Amino acid sequence: MQNEIPIIIRPSRDADVEPMLAIYRRHIRRGIEAGVEDSGTPQPDDLRDRRKNLRNRRLPHLVATLGGEIVGYAYVVLFRKRPAYRFTVKHSIYVHHDHLGRGIGRLLMQALIDACAAAGFRQMIGYIDAENTASLALHERFAFARVGLLPGVAYRYGKWSDSVMVQRSLGAGATLPATPNGTASPT
Repeated sequence: MQNEIPIIIRPSRDADVEPMLAIYRRHIRRGIEAGVEDSGTPQPDDLRDRRKNLRNRRLPHLVATLGGEIVGYAYVVLFRKRPAYRFTVKHSIYVHHDHLGRGIGRLLMQALIDACAAAGFRQMIGYIDAENTASLALHERFAFARVGLLPGVAYRYGKWSDSVMVQRSLGAGATLPATPNGTASPT
């Protein structure tokens, strides 16, 4: 029996920006998100600024490494900017095309859920291309419920594509009020 190299999930670093952008660009050019203009692809400085902003807000921005190589990344942003939505985040996960099907998305998802719950967030939202059956199945395994269908919101490969909106409660979810610091308030 051979020893497998472990997949390590850790906070992203500035040095991870180029490999993360390579993964993202591949998704734009050839993945489920392919067929769209590449002109909006973030540049290294854009991603560095985004990471800094997320870090300052204490929002998780994680990478998965395998033998020191970046093989995936994940992050959350606030669902909406208005204060009423401060307990809800929207997540994104990207896995390197050569490492799909190895459980990297699962590990990143679990780490995001754990980090967001520990930070006091109560709801996690995601938008998934309706044709991305692997991502839809992953979200179902993590108890995300399909809460909406957004028909024809993306245009790629010369046709309109649908997005599925998913949602999962974290911690006490919406069952208890929140205190100003984000923890559940006593009843």
